[in-house]
Amino acid sequence: MVCAKLKPAVSGLAQEFPGKVTARNVDATEPEARSELNALGIKSHGLVIRAADGRYLWKEVGHTVRMEDVRGALHQILD
Repeated sequence: MVCAKLKPAVSGLAQEFPGKVTARNVDATEPEARSELNALGIKSHGLVIRAADGRYLWKEVGHTVRMEDVRGALHQILD
């Protein structure tokens, strides 16, 4: 869901928040991901934070996802 340049940073979130975060990159062109992304209002790029039970907690849509915003949201959610 994020641009290729951010994929390593998204994957690294699990290391930044050990035991609290699992990161997954999803290809928006895959049919099974497409319906999930449509339900979230994401056309091609974005980032979603979900709870362990799957509940939606936060999202940023578009090409301009900033990792500092993601980290800030995670700190608020996890604290």
